[in-house]
Amino acid sequence: MSDMVLTLSCPDRPGLVQVVSTFVTGHDLNIVESHQFSDRDAGRFYMRVAAEGLATGLPDVEALRQEFEVISRGPDTDWRLVDARRRPRVVIMVSKHGHCLNDLLFRVRTEQLRANVVAVVSNHLVWRELVESMGITFVHLPVDADSKADAEDKLLQLVEEEQVELVVLARYMQVLSPALCDRLQGRVINIHHSMLPSFKGARPYHQPTTAV
Repeated sequence: MSDMVLTLSCPDRPGLVQVVSTFVTGHDLNIVESHQFSDRDAGRFYMRVAAEGLATGLPDVEALRQEFEVISRGPDTDWRLVDARRRPRVVIMVSKHGHCLNDLLFRVRTEQLRANVVAVVSNHLVWRELVESMGITFVHLPVDADSKADAEDKLLQLVEEEQVELVVLARYMQVLSPALCDRLQGRVINIHHSMLPSFKGARPYHQPTTAV
């Protein structure tokens, strides 16, 4: 696992990969993963670098942020440098199908994912026993046409009270309202389906396709 992750989006120009690589390795960090992409149509450059500390010690991420702030100044530049050793506070949402939930909980327990799962939220009771057997809080928020707004209010209250940094939709078969999406902007991710389907509903891959 990495100790630090740096993401960068900025206007494309020559030498960006070298600038970032020199910055990272110059602080006794070893790059373990690096991806970059130039969008020629938009003229933008995107990069993600994961690095780990060498024998000299673990990185001071706040000091790295301050230094990168100086060298990254420029118009229309966005970047983020995070301490990958931190365990973000996560809420997982699930409905009746538990394979995504089970995989996430397994990966967290076996240290493949660095996360602190503070609660599992579901509109059904199917996975209550499994979740509570792992010492994780299970929150039942049933949803129908009349209770949807109330359920979303309770979810937001949980997110605020528990200082949740990420909400993971793990086969949660309810559509979040536009208002809730706005409130959770940048803090919610859907890990299912693997590809966005062309058809609406619970069984999009079972619907016939039409040749174009």
